[in-house]
Amino acid sequence: MPLTTDPPAQRTAPERAAPAPADDPASLKVVPVRHPWRWAAVAVTAVLIAQFVHGLVTNPAWEWEVFAQFFTAETVLKAVWVTLQLTVYGTALGFALGVVLAFMRLSASPFLRWVAFGYVWAFRSIPLIVQLLFWFNLAYLYKRLDFGIPFGPGFFHFDTMGLVGAMGAAVLGLALHQAAYAAEIVRSGVLAVDGGQLEAAAALGLPRLRQLRRIVLPQAMRSILPNATNEVISLFKGTSIVSVMAIGELFYQVQVIYGRNGRVVPLLMVATAWYVLLTTVLSVLQHYVERHFAKGATR
Repeated sequence: MPLTTDPPAQRTAPERAAPAPADDPASLKVVPVRHPWRWAAVAVTAVLIAQFVHGLVTNPAWEWEVFAQFFTAETVLKAVWVTLQLTVYGTALGFALGVVLAFMRLSASPFLRWVAFGYVWAFRSIPLIVQLLFWFNLAYLYKRLDFGIPFGPGFFHFDTMGLVGAMGAAVLGLALHQAAYAAEIVRSGVLAVDGGQLEAAAALGLPRLRQLRRIVLPQAMRSILPNATNEVISLFKGTSIVSVMAIGELFYQVQVIYGRNGRVVPLLMVATAWYVLLTTVLSVLQHYVERHFAKGATR
């Protein structure tokens, strides 16, 4: 029996891929976005940084051998320790008073609110150097302090001469100045916590102190910490202003040394390097403390 075949018109052609429609995203040619100006900015910045570093290394006016000689000198290390003491004492006392002032401003008592507002207004308005000089000259303003009945007779008194020395005046001035800024930082952090959480805690019968300790402050710390760290760093660098009181902190000691040997630039670089180094340590500590308080809020 003869074999039959389909006509040519009825034969099935090999399967071929259908042409993709013009608006199919898969058929479009992907071209990366060009950023010529970004690369130009990177090149210019890299050249400037390279020139700056080259100038630091090759310019003999920096006198790096003098820098290396005094960077770890005993007098400089003692001055660094005094600077750290001023920073720690000023920060601890300033933020302790700042927390009290912050809750006074959040109080329901109008009198306490206005007292706290007046303190913040006054100490933020007066320059720090003026405050330091006032405390340094306390004995001139008040020759003695009486303790007794207000506006009445005093039971005992003592002279203020020698009561507040240079170091005490510096710590007192730094702490009182810092408290005004710390109060606003803490107040803003507390206000950032949703009030509904306090209402829920009160409905569960939690005491007011526990509400603050367990609910408000852990959440407020997330917004308090960055600003608080900035203030601590500013205070650390601001301790250089106490050099007007002849306290042997870092900047004052550097001034004394270059006043004797005339090596101004390398000695200023010694102070700069210590400030940069210790500020970096504070920034690293800030990172880990922030990460601790950010648990449950960030992934």
